[in-house]
Amino acid sequence: MANDPVYYQSSRSNVECGDFRHFFSLWMASLILAGVAMGRAAPLVLTVSVAEGIAGRCAAPISAAVDLSGFSNAPAASSQFLLTTLNAAGPDRAAPVAAQFEPDASDSRRGTLVWLMPPGPAGRRKFTLAVEATPLTPLMRVRRDKVSGQFEISEAGKPVLRYNYQTNEPGRLLAKVTPDNLKYARARSDYIHPLYGPSGEELTKDWSVDHPHHRGIYWAWPEVDYHGERGDLHALQRVFARPTGKCGAKDGPVCALIDAENLWLWDDQEPIVRERALVRGWRAGPSGRFIDLEFQFTALKDDVALARRETDKYGGLNIRLAAVRDQEIVFHSDLAGTGLRRAWADLSGVFPGGKEAGLAVFQDPGSPDYPGDWIKYPELNWFQPTFPAAGARYVLKKDRPLVLKFRLFIHPDKADEARLAECWTSFARPAVVTTGEQSPSTNPHL
Repeated sequence: MANDPVYYQSSRSNVECGDFRHFFSLWMASLILAGVAMGRAAPLVLTVSVAEGIAGRCAAPISAAVDLSGFSNAPAASSQFLLTTLNAAGPDRAAPVAAQFEPDASDSRRGTLVWLMPPGPAGRRKFTLAVEATPLTPLMRVRRDKVSGQFEISEAGKPVLRYNYQTNEPGRLLAKVTPDNLKYARARSDYIHPLYGPSGEELTKDWSVDHPHHRGIYWAWPEVDYHGERGDLHALQRVFARPTGKCGAKDGPVCALIDAENLWLWDDQEPIVRERALVRGWRAGPSGRFIDLEFQFTALKDDVALARRETDKYGGLNIRLAAVRDQEIVFHSDLAGTGLRRAWADLSGVFPGGKEAGLAVFQDPGSPDYPGDWIKYPELNWFQPTFPAAGARYVLKKDRPLVLKFRLFIHPDKADEARLAECWTSFARPAVVTTGEQSPSTNPHL
């Protein structure tokens, strides 16, 4: 898998959580020290083109393809990098920000540099890259729970989300489910729950008695056709996503990554689809936290067709949230012919044990059938972007993966339309980055 994440099997030990500390007050000394260690007259310079300053106002994730050959003798994968605004003064000078290098392969000096954009003016902004003499402990961590085997992302020890990789059994829930719903109370895996809000509240709902197959945030279709028969990955009938044991984890000062492989098993036996799920949790910024989701689905041998319920209802990225007081659901999709069409949705309200918060979902314009229809069931605290288009079935082919990408935005209070529009734009139209004399590089979705 990409970027050589650390892989965990059931016998592997946990990744221990740690704290990340910034030395902003020593940034100038760091630059000098880095220059000496690298044997260079000046640190690497990156130029970021930020139209209207949107990326800085959103503290949006930025990425750039870089070649660190000759830049530093430190182990690139473990070094702590800092970006400092170049030739800026007064209000345009931001404190140095942490940057994270992700090599293309083990020990490679080529790879991707990621960071959260600091506030600043619109236009072309220049940053210098320097390496700390002593690597700092990652702020964003992934650990595997010893008891459950599930993977948890945290920031400075506080939980961000849990990815349920191993199969969960219904257990005591069965006693609460009505006889008509018992067939839906099935063992499940490959989903996110809990997803935590700004105050540590649980935003998602799992094992609901009314719909026992609902499972937080999950990617599944109610109509999965194979060899002329139909299964229901959404309601856990005939076809199930099961872990293969290949689940990578990567820590860092800017983000943490879970890279998981699952197989869709027909009748829980025959593998028909290979799935790769990438879940990337970013550090929280001033306005909230971003979570990036990328899914790759490939038929293993024969065609597999996916569709929404009756081809025009729910299906795709499914989101079942906890009970919300003063719930408000807002959808936005630009009409055809308006250039780059924007598509986002937001559910906000007061979640149990927390303050007012919200969860927004941004669709990626590069996904097929964009933009997908929005579906909501307010009585279930449910909303989603659907896939594929109404009336259509998407056929998975061998060696031709379907790729779907989304960004989640967790925010305190309610987010107004202007704020959501800027956050979507920072996702769909990322800043352009150049390093030295290299060509512009955009790599928005890792």
